Amino acid sequence: MRLEELSEQVQDLFSRLDESISQFQSATTLHCGWGCGKCCFKPDIEATPLEFIPFALHLYKSGRADEWYEKLRSTQDPVCMILNPTSDAQGLCSEYKHRGLICRLFGYSARTNKYGKKEMVTCSIIKTEQADAYQRAEAAIDNELAVPVMNQYYLQLTSIDPELARDFYPINVAIRKALETVLQYYTYHDQEDTDR
Repeated sequence: MRLEELSEQVQDLFSRLDESISQFQSATTLHCGWGCGKCCFKPDIEATPLEFIPFALHLYKSGRADEWYEKLRSTQDPVCMILNPTSDAQGLCSEYKHRGLICRLFGYSARTNKYGKKEMVTCSIIKTEQADAYQRAEAAIDNELAVPVMNQYYLQLTSIDPELARDFYPINVAIRKALETVLQYYTYHDQEDTDR
């Protein structure tokens, strides 16, 4: 599969998820506080390289892939490199359009427990500062309110490319591996074009 097609499939999955999350937020009134981003500062966030193929492709096409690759290769900081703590937007992601799957799911999705019951996955801030809306959302989920389910979206991601979605890495490593995939792809394809 061509890299652009792979990226489009990931972006299509993200678009469907974003629409589901938007519907869930509208139904529950749950929302992130302006400029919060507290969950983004967790040092143990993991992702797959496939989630960041669209971002890596964007960096390559905008001529920033090598710069980002060097930054990612040299950092020891476990906090996501896409994070921009000085942002004055609603979130703190400098590349919000290209954020990973976990970044999209956390806060407005559910996991299925061992009894088959959906349990909301969100942050302690939403649970405490929006306690009434959170409790109503939990009750609505019990009454079959549509909510994105984490493992279903990871299965869909895996169906796009099982190899790139198989392993989870610290988020900066996942971004770096996505960049390596893109850079290797274009090195190989550029060489093929030169050989013709």
